[in-house]
Amino acid sequence: MTVTTEAAPRTRRPSLKGRWIEDWRPEEPEFWAASGARTARRNLAFSIFSEHIGFSVWTLWSVLVLFLGPAYGIDPAGKFMLTTVPAAIGSVLRVPYTFAVARFGGRNWTIVSASLLLVPAVLAAFLIKPGVSYSTLLILAAVAGVGGGNFASSMANINAFYPQRLKGWALGVNAGGGNVGVAVVQLVGLAVLATAGKGHPGLVAGIYIPFIVLAALGAALFMDNLSQVRNEKRAMRDVCKDGHTWIMSLLYIGTFGSFIGFGFAFGQVLQVQFKADFDTPIKAAYLTFLGPLLGSLIRPVGGWLADRTGGARVTFWNFVAMAVSAGIVLTASREKSLALFVTGFILLFAFSGLGNGSTYKMIPAIFRAKAQLGVAGGGDPVAAEHEARRLAGALIGIAGAIGAFGGVLVNIAFRQSFLTSGTGDGAYIAFIAYYAVCCVLTWTVYLRTHPRKPAGV
Repeated sequence: MTVTTEAAPRTRRPSLKGRWIEDWRPEEPEFWAASGARTARRNLAFSIFSEHIGFSVWTLWSVLVLFLGPAYGIDPAGKFMLTTVPAAIGSVLRVPYTFAVARFGGRNWTIVSASLLLVPAVLAAFLIKPGVSYSTLLILAAVAGVGGGNFASSMANINAFYPQRLKGWALGVNAGGGNVGVAVVQLVGLAVLATAGKGHPGLVAGIYIPFIVLAALGAALFMDNLSQVRNEKRAMRDVCKDGHTWIMSLLYIGTFGSFIGFGFAFGQVLQVQFKADFDTPIKAAYLTFLGPLLGSLIRPVGGWLADRTGGARVTFWNFVAMAVSAGIVLTASREKSLALFVTGFILLFAFSGLGNGSTYKMIPAIFRAKAQLGVAGGGDPVAAEHEARRLAGALIGIAGAIGAFGGVLVNIAFRQSFLTSGTGDGAYIAFIAYYAVCCVLTWTVYLRTHPRKPAGV
């Protein structure tokens, strides 16, 4: 989110030159009411669609591994590696994708990023079949990582279209609509298993090919570039020197990292840990979409609660709830209770989604509080506000990338736990410990009264 919108000459309506808008003044009520809101909504709609498909392609292998039966000769550890690789690639790509909007234009980059999704979809549609080498599957999984970057560029683009008073709503809707793609790809997998059977994994990827084409065409025909958008110089370098950057990144690993990591791993965990109950992939697929769907839909609620009671307070109690939920999963694992196990996991998905909203709300509040301290000390209010937005935008981009890497850590934890003990108990204990650390960090830095506490976070 390291983009800003510079001032432009004052004309009544946006000036379009090859889908470039030369005049964009969303903070002015008259401009916004006359044409700005309509243009922003149109771009938001097609941005959500493209990001949604990106999330589905990114998490495609959470479904495809369910199809890899004995004929493929891959053990559970190997399957967890197939979901770890796209999670890692996607998290790394979020950083350059954040800068791409200002460099190439929001519309232009949406066309490119949507079109790139054809590569993993087409390859998976035609190459996954018994006899394919494991190294080939790893490459196919890695290529699917391109879908992970779409979130960063989509959020950066929509952030530039909306006025400050509506950014929270717009970004929440954009993020939630994209996150739902994790649940939808699970439903697509379920539909393929129910109709074509487990012998046709390529159909899952193939179904997405026409939708990818539609996403790219929709961006080309209906989206716009904003010529005033610029990457803030040295914003990421400067924000990396701030301790809040690393604290918030750790918290976001706990929320979004958990959400995307569980989204990749849940189906496999069910099949490995409750093999007798899920002896066929379709039985697991009936349950895998519930958690991601709930976690996606509840994300805006986290932001709404944070607006009313404070982001730090919501985040603190959310991590308490996540630790309790992980404890439920651990108990269910040891007692071999499927009902309790699924309940605990669905709660983990829900609270991770809630925490996604509340942690994102904390970021601008932190730098707003620091700006107010600067003004109270005699600083320029305009310069302080600009600096707050500059650093908050950079931190959102960094936290998004590091948080996505949490999905890698979740899958590595499961892989190692099943390798060493045959159950996920070691991973669940690690999750509880991490959520406890996040509780302590949130309380110590943002809730406990101390001289350097940022006010209003």
